[in-house]
Amino acid sequence: MENKTARITVLIDPIKKKAFEELCAAQDLTPSQVVRQLIRDYLQTHGASYDAKNKLGSSTQP
Repeated sequence: MENKTARITVLIDPIKKKAFEELCAAQDLTPSQVVRQLIRDYLQTHGASYDAKNKLGSSTQP
């Protein structure tokens, strides 16, 4: 898993938010875990490449 984190703010209908949080809890997952997995799946589906081991915007040095 990634070492550093960044914040994404999402506006969502309160009813959908409550349903999402309840479903996550029923599956013993946090909403953040589910959103991170959705993002990984989306990136993979659309062929986006990223290196989870290197910091965003950093160059590889020996």
